[in-house]
Amino acid sequence: MTSPVPTRDFLDPDVLARLRGLPLFARKVMLGSVSGRHRSPHRGSSVEFAEYRKYVPGDDLRRLDWRAYGRTDRFFVKEFEADTNLRMVIVVDTSGSMGFGSTGLSKLDYAKRMAATLSYLAMEQGDAVGLACVANQVVNRLPALRNPAHLSNLFNLLDQATAAGETELIAVLHELAETIQQHALVILLSDLFVSPERLQPCFEHLRFRKHDVSVFHLLDPEELAFNFDQPTRFVDMENDATIFAEPSEIAVAYHAAMNEYLESIKTLMARASVDYHRVVLDQPYEQVLSDFLVGRTQGRRV
Repeated sequence: MTSPVPTRDFLDPDVLARLRGLPLFARKVMLGSVSGRHRSPHRGSSVEFAEYRKYVPGDDLRRLDWRAYGRTDRFFVKEFEADTNLRMVIVVDTSGSMGFGSTGLSKLDYAKRMAATLSYLAMEQGDAVGLACVANQVVNRLPALRNPAHLSNLFNLLDQATAAGETELIAVLHELAETIQQHALVILLSDLFVSPERLQPCFEHLRFRKHDVSVFHLLDPEELAFNFDQPTRFVDMENDATIFAEPSEIAVAYHAAMNEYLESIKTLMARASVDYHRVVLDQPYEQVLSDFLVGRTQGRRV
C-alpha cells in the first residue's frame, strides 16, 4: 500500500503514479545504513554472486561451496554482493537566472518539480534524501534522512525557495563535495551559468570523494532560439546589468557562442564521468525523469 501524496503545487499525483514502477539506481557502490537495492562495497547475503575466496576459520559454514571442494579438495567460500540503501542529495540552483522562463514555468519552477518528484520516489523505495538550495552560497540545506516527516520539511524548503542572487556555483560545489558524506548520489539542477573550464575541477572533486553525480542542465527555448526581431534591452537577472542590442546584428555571434558553450559543457561532463542531461523547459519533466530512471536501470543491468 502506497502512502498518500502530499498536496503541493510542484507535485503531480498522476506523474508520481506513473513513475512509481521505475526504481532509482545508483551507478556506484553506496554506503547506506540499512538493507536496500543498491550495491555496497561490503559483502553480504544478496542473491548476486560476487566471487570465491579461501575459507578461513570462523567463516559461516553454510557459505562453503562443496562442489568446489569436490573438484579441488580445498575449501572455498562464496561471497555475494551486499545491497544497501541510497543517500541522495539534490542540489537546486536558486540564483537569479533561474527565475527566467518563457514557457509558463521558470527554470526554478521546473527544478522544483523534478526535485520533489525524485525525492518522493527515493523516499518511497527506502532511500535517504537531502536537499541543498544554492546561489552565491548554500542558502538552505537539509541532511539526507529517511523518515516521512523529513520529506515534508524538504518540500517546505522547496516551497520557500526563490530565484535571487548571483551564481557562485564553483565555490558551492567544492564545499558540498567536502561536506556531503561519501558514496552519495548528488543531483544538480542548474542552468550552469558559469565558464565550463571552471566547472571541471568541481566535478572531479565530487568524483574524487566517490560521489555518483548527475546533472540536469536547464535551458529555456528562448535562450537557444534567440528569436528577437527588434532592438531589445537585455537585463542580467543576477546583478541587473543591462545591454541594449540589435538582435539581427548579434544573432550569428550569439548562436556560435551558445553552441561552443554547450559543446564544452558536454565534453567536460563526459570527461568527469558525470551523468549529464540537457533539458529544455518545453520538454515534459515526467519524460525527462522517466528517461533518467530507465537509463540508470539499464546501466545497472550492464
